[in-house]
Amino acid sequence: MTVLPPAIFLMGPTASGKTGLAVELAQRLPVEIISVDSALVYRDMDIGTAKPDAATLTAAPHHLINLIDPTGVYSAARFRDDALALMADITARGRVPLLVGGTMLYFKALREGLTDLPQADAALRAAIEAEAATRGWPALHAELARLDPESGARLQPTDTQRIQRALEVVRLTGRPMSDYWRAGRAAALPYHLLPIALVPADRALLHAHIARRFDAMLGAGLIDEVRALRAEYRLDAAMPSMRCVGYRQVWGYLEGEYGRDEMRDRGVFATRQLAKRQLTWLRGMQDIIRVEPYAGDASQRVLSMVSAELDRSL
Repeated sequence: MTVLPPAIFLMGPTASGKTGLAVELAQRLPVEIISVDSALVYRDMDIGTAKPDAATLTAAPHHLINLIDPTGVYSAARFRDDALALMADITARGRVPLLVGGTMLYFKALREGLTDLPQADAALRAAIEAEAATRGWPALHAELARLDPESGARLQPTDTQRIQRALEVVRLTGRPMSDYWRAGRAAALPYHLLPIALVPADRALLHAHIARRFDAMLGAGLIDEVRALRAEYRLDAAMPSMRCVGYRQVWGYLEGEYGRDEMRDRGVFATRQLAKRQLTWLRGMQDIIRVEPYAGDASQRVLSMVSAELDRSL
C-alpha cells in the first residue's frame, strides 16, 4: 500500500483562535501554514480581515495571503489549484501542510473536488442585483427555495453572494445548483488528513470574543482602512472584497446609511452570523476532531495530536 503524506486541517469559526494556534504549531513543528480564508487573499485589507502582522508573518510565513487587489475575484477553484500545488511543494521538501482558516467552502472544495458549474454571467448578475435592490434579498431567497429547494434550505436569507450565484446558475441552465454538486467529480485528496476543528461549547463566550475583536478592529483604524481602499481602488459595494464582514458595514456607514454605533452593532451581528454559518458547516463534516478553543489546555491538546500524527507519518 502507498503511504499517504500527512496534512493538517485546522478549522473553526471566526475569533476562535486559529491563527495564534497555527503560529505556535509552525514555530514548534515542521509544518507550513496555508491560509484557507477568502478575505486574506486581498492586498491592503489588513485590519478588517484580522490579517497576521508583519512580525507574525516573519515568524510563521503564511501561503495564500495578499494575492490580489480588492477589485479582483478569487474562486474556490483557484484556491484548490493553488493549495494543491503548495501542498505538493511543501511535502516534497519534507515538511507538512497546515491548512488554517474558516472558509469552509474552500476546505470542502479541497477535500471533495469541485463541480463543473457554468461561468459567471455579468449581465445576469447585474440583473439579480437590481432585483435585490427593488424586491429585497429575502424575496430572492424565497424564489431560490422554489427553484432549488436544497440550496434554498442550505443558504440563509442573508447569504446574498451565494443566493445570487445559485439563482444565476438555475436561470442560466435550468438546473439547480444542487444537481451540479451531486454530479460533481470525485477527487480524493492524496493525503492522510488530521482534521481538527476549534468548536466553542459556549456560544455566548464566542460572541463576547467576536464583539471584543470587532471593537479592537475599529480602534485600530478599520474605518480609515476602508476610506483608503475607496480612494486607492475603483470599488463598489457589490464586489466580493467589499462584501466581507466588517467592510460591508463600514461601507454603509461611509455612504451615510447609518451612524457609527449602528455600524458597530451591524458588524458584530454580521460576524456572529458568519460564525454561525461556519459552525453549521462543521457540524456537517465527518471525522473531525473537535477541540474547545477557550480551554486552558487547548493549544497543548492540539500540539500533542499533531506531534503524534507527524511521528507516525514522517
